[in-house]
Amino acid sequence: MEKNFDGWNEVKKITHTEHPRLYTVREIWWCRLGVNVGTEQDGKGEWSVRPCIILRGFGSDACLVVPLTTSTREHPLRVTVGLVEGQEARANLSQIRVVDTRRLEEKIGFLETKAFSKLRKAARDLFSGGFSDSLPLAGARPKPTVQI
Repeated sequence: MEKNFDGWNEVKKITHTEHPRLYTVREIWWCRLGVNVGTEQDGKGEWSVRPCIILRGFGSDACLVVPLTTSTREHPLRVTVGLVEGQEARANLSQIRVVDTRRLEEKIGFLETKAFSKLRKAARDLFSGGFSDSLPLAGARPKPTVQI
């Protein structure tokens, strides 16, 4: 599939001129994630947007978001969050990232408290090594055995 990096660059120039958005953790926003490289999750449509959950704030200019997917593929890093705009959604923790709040385009709503707690726990587990037994490291090779 051909990616329109030049078109995304034009959207990014517009986004850069906008004012930061006011946000709260647990909100779900359409976020301009852009056209990205390789397996990095792209936004869709003219503005390259994807729904994201705000997991943590870093002041008025930046926040930590988790992009959502409607893929039904089971994976330890995809946490079910319920219905978002009428579709069953999963938070894709493998794509977690910090964004400037100018990338937040339109608020969709709030994630339910119970689902948000489950998501936060999964994110903590990811960064504290809680997934280490269930996820292979990228490019990991078995340790060689040494015969004496």
